[in-house]
Amino acid sequence: QVQLVESGGGLVQAGGSLRLSCAASGRTFSSNGMGWFRQAPGKEREFVAAIDWSGDSTYYAGSVKGRFTISRDNAKNTVYLQMNSLKPEDTAVYYCAAQSRSYTTVRLTTPGGMDYWGKGTLVTVSS
Repeated sequence: QVQLVESGGGLVQAGGSLRLSCAASGRTFSSNGMGWFRQAPGKEREFVAAIDWSGDSTYYAGSVKGRFTISRDNAKNTVYLQMNSLKPEDTAVYYCAAQSRSYTTVRLTTPGGMDYWGKGTLVTVSS
């Protein structure tokens, strides 16, 4: 059974930092794109950041570019999201996701393009 388990969420003051981790089990994702999405109360799930299978290509939403960094460790089957200069508007449940297709970045930045999802971790940024 494939599982993606997020960790690292919590409460932080504006301007602070958090590092999210997503550990995958049940299969290896070393040939698959992975990403982070978030959903704030009353809003639709939105793209945050994504990374291709090798880690060579990364993609960011405009609202987080320059503040967030996505990375991966294929040996650990884990993807990370370093979040700096956090703002109250970053408050949301953050979800890790992965594609089942190998060696592609097609639809990597859209929720509909992802095949596996974690249960999410809550990030709350206070002003």
